[in-house]
Amino acid sequence: MLKELLESIFRNVPSGVGRAGKVKLSFSDLDEVLANGARWAVDKGYGTEKDLEHLEENGCMKGANPTKVSSEARKRGAPQLGTLGAGNHFLEIQKVDKIFLPEIAKIFGIEKEGQATVMIHTGSRGFGHQVCTDYLRILESRFRDELRKLPDRELVYAPSETKECEDYFSAMACAANYAWTNRHMIMHWIRESMVKTLGMKLEDIGLEVVYDVAHNIGKIEEYEIDGKKRKVYIHRKGATRAFPAGSPDIPKDHQKVGQCVLIPGSMGTASYILVGTETAKETFYSTAHGSGRVSSRAKMLKGFRGEEVARRLTQRGILSRPASWKVMAEEAPEAYKDIDEVARVTEEAGISKRVVRLVPMGVVKG
Repeated sequence: MLKELLESIFRNVPSGVGRAGKVKLSFSDLDEVLANGARWAVDKGYGTEKDLEHLEENGCMKGANPTKVSSEARKRGAPQLGTLGAGNHFLEIQKVDKIFLPEIAKIFGIEKEGQATVMIHTGSRGFGHQVCTDYLRILESRFRDELRKLPDRELVYAPSETKECEDYFSAMACAANYAWTNRHMIMHWIRESMVKTLGMKLEDIGLEVVYDVAHNIGKIEEYEIDGKKRKVYIHRKGATRAFPAGSPDIPKDHQKVGQCVLIPGSMGTASYILVGTETAKETFYSTAHGSGRVSSRAKMLKGFRGEEVARRLTQRGILSRPASWKVMAEEAPEAYKDIDEVARVTEEAGISKRVVRLVPMGVVKG
C-alpha cells in the first residue's frame, strides 16, 4: 500500500528541475497569488480555512507588492506553482519514532508513536530565486561602496529606509506568499492521493496541518536592544523563527506551549518537531532549519550512484521515488550532518526543545 501511495503522490505532485505545474496561471492570476498567498489557494478549493490557522503569517505576508516583481520572475513563477522542485526538496511519508514531550506533542496533533505524518519541504521555486537574482543586480549597482566592504557579493544589502530596501522587501514578501501557496497546493494533492489510494474519507484520514514555517526570509520584528525597544530587520537564512509560549504571532492553540519548529533531516534520516523557547531570545527567536550539508553535490556525484542510494534505502525499509538518479546521488544521507546531533545541540543551546522524532517510510525526490 505504501508503494502505491508513494507512486500516486509522485504522479499527483509535479517534481524535478524546471518541471511545470498542473495549474496554468496568467500574470494577473499570479499577481493574486503574490498578494494573497495561501488564501488564494483556499479560495480556489485547495485546502481549507482551518489550514490557514497553522501557517506562519496565516500563509500571507503583509506588504507584498507584485509591481515590484520583474517580468522574468513572473515568467518563471507562473508555470511552476504547485511543484516540488529538485535538490534538497522532498515529500516524505514518516512515522513517529519517539515522543519527548507528550503533552506538547498532543497539542501539535501527535498522539502516539507509530502515528503516520507527511512532511513537505519546498519553497518559492524558480520564482523566488529570480526575485533574489534581480535585486542582487540592483543592489550591486546602487550600493557599490557598501559592497566593497563585504567578504561576499551575495551579502550585499540595501540600507533601511531606502527605496531599494522597501522595494526588495515587498518583492520578497511576494516570494514568501508564493511559497506558502505552493506548499498548500501540494498538501491538497497529497490528501487527494491518500483518499484515492487508501479508499477512505478525508475526515477519517485525519491529515491536518501541524505547522508551515518559512526559512530564508526577512521579517520586521521588535526587540529590546541596548535597553531600548527597536524594530529591526531579522534575516533568517538557513533558519526558522522559534517564538516562545504566549507569542501573539503563533496559532492560538499553540500559544500555551510555544511555536512548532520543524527541522527536516536528509533523505533517509530522521526529522524533528521541536518547540520554541524564551531562551531563543538570545538568537532573536531563531533556530536551526535543517541538518546542513557537509559535502557538495559535485563530490557526492563522484562518490555515489543514485540507484545504489535507493537500494540501500530499500534495505532499511525506506521506499523512494526520485525524478532522477542524479538527485538521489546528490542528496544521499552522507551529504549531511547527523540530524540527531543537530537536534540535540539545538536543545542544549536552549533555542528550541525536542518534542517528536520522525523517521521516513517513503520519500519523493524531485
